[in-house]
Amino acid sequence: MLRVILFVFLITPSFVFCQLDQVRNWTKNLCSPEMHGRGYVSSGDSLAAEYLATEYKKLGLNPIPGQSSMLQAFQFPVNTFPGAMEVKLNEKELIPGVDFIVDPSSGSFNGYVNIVYLSSKEVYDANSRNEFLNKYIENNKQGIVTNIDDLKGDSLKICKARLREWSENFTIVQLTKSKFTWSVSSEFKNYPYIILRDSLWDNQKLSIKIENKWVKNHTANNVLAYLPAKRKTTKTLFFSAHYDHLGRMGSETYFPGGNDNASGSALLLSLANYYKKNPSKYNMVFVGFAGEEAGLIGSHYYVNHPLLPLEDIRFLLNLDIMGSGEDGITAVNASLFPKEFKKLKQINSKKKLLKTVNSRGPAANSDHYFFSEKGVPCFFIYTMGPNKNYHDVYDTYEALSFAEFEDLSQLIKLFANKL
Repeated sequence: MLRVILFVFLITPSFVFCQLDQVRNWTKNLCSPEMHGRGYVSSGDSLAAEYLATEYKKLGLNPIPGQSSMLQAFQFPVNTFPGAMEVKLNEKELIPGVDFIVDPSSGSFNGYVNIVYLSSKEVYDANSRNEFLNKYIENNKQGIVTNIDDLKGDSLKICKARLREWSENFTIVQLTKSKFTWSVSSEFKNYPYIILRDSLWDNQKLSIKIENKWVKNHTANNVLAYLPAKRKTTKTLFFSAHYDHLGRMGSETYFPGGNDNASGSALLLSLANYYKKNPSKYNMVFVGFAGEEAGLIGSHYYVNHPLLPLEDIRFLLNLDIMGSGEDGITAVNASLFPKEFKKLKQINSKKKLLKTVNSRGPAANSDHYFFSEKGVPCFFIYTMGPNKNYHDVYDTYEALSFAEFEDLSQLIKLFANKL
């Protein structure tokens, strides 16, 4: 007996290392330039979907019964930036993602911009849109530069919306000290809306070359891999994690999306590998949702076109931002499912796994939301830690610590096994 215990003790660290090593490799591949940020330029999201489906097949998983493929296709409109992304001040070229970003609804422009500077008060007080715009059109002004960092709350929201509206008629340059955070838009305006580091601006000569391409019917794919239960049942556990990210902002700049959410996609593969070797009393579906960054489109599509009855889902665990965990995790929907949340906290406390398990109420902030709206019991879990890179070019594979990966993985498995 002592020999067996000693053998298990000796091989466990090696097993954990190999497991984490594999997770790192999956994450690194999903963050690679060849995936183009898993977005809407150069078929980045399609490449990632095929990669995930291939990896699930290697692990021995199959499509959902009755389906010939792990891919579930759907379409949506999206604005993209596949070409030029150049902003110059006095002929000095700025670095996309570092010195500036563009609003995702930006249009194309090529040339010098004749600008006027407006204070945040002037932007906020611009009551008559037509009168205001005509004033600058008559004076041959092509661009508006402003800084609205002094505004907060609703005032800030109003001014951002106004600037976006004005980009139908003008190039907009918003100066800011704030962290750059990019996103995705399903519409586009006639002119660029640029967010620029305020420290770089000194009323210089401004030239812009930006190319947008609006795709009316972009095709994306949810990825669904299936494992049967030990004994026949209709009850199913869903593990989900969106795999898409922001893609490219121009041909040279891409957003790797390491924490958001290559890390969650890799954890799903790791869980699939575990449950293939350790079947559950439930069927299991591992879902990589597409279109999350464009507005939870993939998960919305799935709940309206389910491949298995939604009422048979015992629980859904949606995993996002899984690359750290030094400060614990937060469970969205904890207040909706207090019994399950209590179980999650008790397991963590008993096993002394994570620093904390925080409770949060319902929120429409990830792919659990539409399942929850349909009455499916679910949590959205995300980690907390010192890595604050989010929707920026710094959210790389190299920035991930994976400090609590093993504890987090164990907590999820223990919780799922207790359901």
